[in-house]
Amino acid sequence: MDKQNLLGLLRLHIKRGINLAIRDYKTSDPYIIVTMGRHKLKTRVVKKNLNPEWNEELTLSMFTLDEPILLNVYDKDHITNDDPMGDAEIDIKPYVECLKLAAELERLPDGCALKKIQPSSNNCLSSESCCTWHEGKIVQDMVLKLRNVECGELVVQLEWVNIPGSKGLAAA
Repeated sequence: MDKQNLLGLLRLHIKRGINLAIRDYKTSDPYIIVTMGRHKLKTRVVKKNLNPEWNEELTLSMFTLDEPILLNVYDKDHITNDDPMGDAEIDIKPYVECLKLAAELERLPDGCALKKIQPSSNNCLSSESCCTWHEGKIVQDMVLKLRNVECGELVVQLEWVNIPGSKGLAAA
């Protein structure tokens, strides 16, 4: 890992899917591929479930804040190619704005909302998202509406992890 250019780590807590599309006979076997630049991470496959609970943490090394984070949902097939089940993009800029306030937040009560982000044509949010001060960290909970598919949403949480010796967000 090139710590000289590393800003920090972004932990994505992939919680669950809601009302995902049917791609097999009555159900699907969904998994998610998270892509940012040349980084690619994958969740496990949840068999026969349109409302899967992943509860997985995937961690991206952040060298830039300009690349979008893409989440592509697929249905695992054993004989044919995996079927696409929609995609979503995470815009981390509102979250990063909250992170830059962190030094001033130490005195805030747990659960205090710092910023609310509204759904728009510029993001994949299906409902209002909040950056929250939680146990000494800033997290952002979001429900993402999947694109390029008839239905489905993903519940995701972002959490920034500072790494000793990395540039940090001040350099971004």
